[in-house]
Amino acid sequence: MVATATAALSFGLEEAGKPARSQTRAAPNETARPAIPNPRPIPEAGSLGQPKSLDQVGLPAELTRQAIPPDNPQTPEKIALGEKLFFDGRLSVDGTVACSTCHDPARAFTDGLPTSIGVKGGVGQRNAPTVLNALYNKTQFWDGRAQTLEEQAALPITNPIEMGQPSMDAAVAAIAAIEEYRQAFQQVFGRAPNGTDLVRAIASYERTQVSFDSPFDHFIAGDKSAIDASAQRGWDLFNTKARCNKCHALSEDRRDVTNFTDHQFHNIGIGILRHNVVALARQAEQLVKSGRTEAIDRAAIATSFSALGRFLISKQEADTAAFKTPNIRNISVTGPYFHDGSQETLWDVIDHYNKGDGLQNPYLDQDIQPLSLTEPEIDDLVAFMASLTSSQYRELGDKELARQREIAGTKRPQRDTVRAFGPKPPQPAPPGRTP
Repeated sequence: MVATATAALSFGLEEAGKPARSQTRAAPNETARPAIPNPRPIPEAGSLGQPKSLDQVGLPAELTRQAIPPDNPQTPEKIALGEKLFFDGRLSVDGTVACSTCHDPARAFTDGLPTSIGVKGGVGQRNAPTVLNALYNKTQFWDGRAQTLEEQAALPITNPIEMGQPSMDAAVAAIAAIEEYRQAFQQVFGRAPNGTDLVRAIASYERTQVSFDSPFDHFIAGDKSAIDASAQRGWDLFNTKARCNKCHALSEDRRDVTNFTDHQFHNIGIGILRHNVVALARQAEQLVKSGRTEAIDRAAIATSFSALGRFLISKQEADTAAFKTPNIRNISVTGPYFHDGSQETLWDVIDHYNKGDGLQNPYLDQDIQPLSLTEPEIDDLVAFMASLTSSQYRELGDKELARQREIAGTKRPQRDTVRAFGPKPPQPAPPGRTP
């Protein structure tokens, strides 16, 4: 979801803290878009929003059990309450935004926008990550500023341009005014609505959104015909020449067939040319030292400080403009891509890596380098990633992949064959300064 510049302004950082401008569904690479005049309908749960079966090919049963915290066990009643809250706009200050506004089940729990839109058309600078399989995350949000799904559920509610409530107490009061909710909280928790139980219920529902049973899962389970030869070649490239396993695996020595993430934070060169991150880090020094979670939450997403990524949390210079490695399951239906939604197609994503992008970036991850991937190899990588689409999203995935392929046939803004097949450009040294 999205955030504001309130925290940054409170530290006198007016220029860096200017609120992001509103946008529509125009091209992802645009930087300024007109405000949306009317609120969008709140997505409903539908069949795709229902709690998922644990009987899925590829689902890690033990890891799934471990993902349930002892202080918030799953119960059918709690999950049902969390589902109702997840799709209820009355959690927002004006009734126009629910959790599902940014995490629509019909779009694999994303919103299809470069960056998300909150109350009164406010727009931030971060792309909405999927809720699918978020229970396996070691941290939440692109910069890892929340450790648990409970913490993650709380922050958007009080973010001024996400759901806009002035406080969690105000959100609770809105819910507590509804008899149906008063009864449900009493039944589930044995007490009146309160903030702690509210986010526990939402997190419990989110933990039911497990998504496996893809063609790739069937392939790994032994059905060698489940994915075609192109996808199989792509899987090998993913773990070798394309170097995707440097981040999208728990270990470079062992292929990851479950979550495709190292749960770490990397600077991959996105947004560097649009932001002077060294100057931003200096401006953000006071904010970072404050350590105030809500202040950082508000400044990180709707101000230029967004480009600083993990640095805002860790306070480490090496984490400047580093963002969390995402799980790539269902990636064909969760675009646009990267933390800022700046890339429209999977071909754009691979082109970015293929040329070793990140010029003039002193914090670029050491594993980013030109890959010398040919066009057939790029197509094979896309085929492999498309094979990670779960069965319930297969139809949408096929349509989206066809749409992206058509775009890529005429527009490849990140493609640079000369750089892709050349040596890694010289990288400037970090300024050697920490806050």
